Parts: sequence; C-alpha cells; structure tokens
Amino acid sequence: MDYKKSNAPLTTTTRDLIKMSEDTGNIYETVCIIAKRANQIAGEMKHDLEKKLQEFASLNDNLEEISENREQIEISRYYEKLPKPTLIATQEYLEGKIHYRNPAKGKNLD
Repeated sequence: MDYKKSNAPLTTTTRDLIKMSEDTGNIYETVCIIAKRANQIAGEMKHDLEKKLQEFASLNDNLEEISENREQIEISRYYEKLPKPTLIATQEYLEGKIHYRNPAKGKNLD
C-alpha cells in the first residue's frame, strides 16, 4: 500500500486491543504484526525522503555556503505532515490489508 494515499488519522486515537487481537488471539502477536509493518513503512518513507533530498546535496559543505532552499523545506514539511508509520500500519491492519502468517502455528508442537 502506498503510504501517501493512506486514510490513517494524523493524531493518535485510542484503540481496543482486545477487539483488534481477535484475529490472532494474542495481543502481543497483533502488536508485533503492526510494529513490523510500521518498520517497513518507516523504511520506505526514509528511502523516498533521502532520494528526494539527494538532489539538493552539495559537494562542498561549508558553513558559510549553506543557504536556505525553499523547495527542500517544502519537501521536508510534506513528509513531516504525513501520518506516522505506526498509525498507517494500524489502519492497514484494521482494514485487513496486512497479510501475515505465524510459522509456529502451522507446526505440530509436541
């Protein structure tokens, strides 16, 4: 899913973890699923931001030569205004857009 088109809230909201963990039957497992997806989203966001800001990188970094670039500031502000990765991952989980599996549950443990 594209994090830029997410309908996740911009602020933190209270969630019922018991209701959210009905699919897995385990609150810890549910939180781990959401956390792993949030890390993936954060990595994507970081990679995209670094790629866009790479255009502005100068070869000679001098304190005297550093100037304010309006376009660079706008790009940074855009990424700051996006929902946080944990909120996006939680929204994806609630909408059933995260596919997960637990290999331990598929095995017969004696």
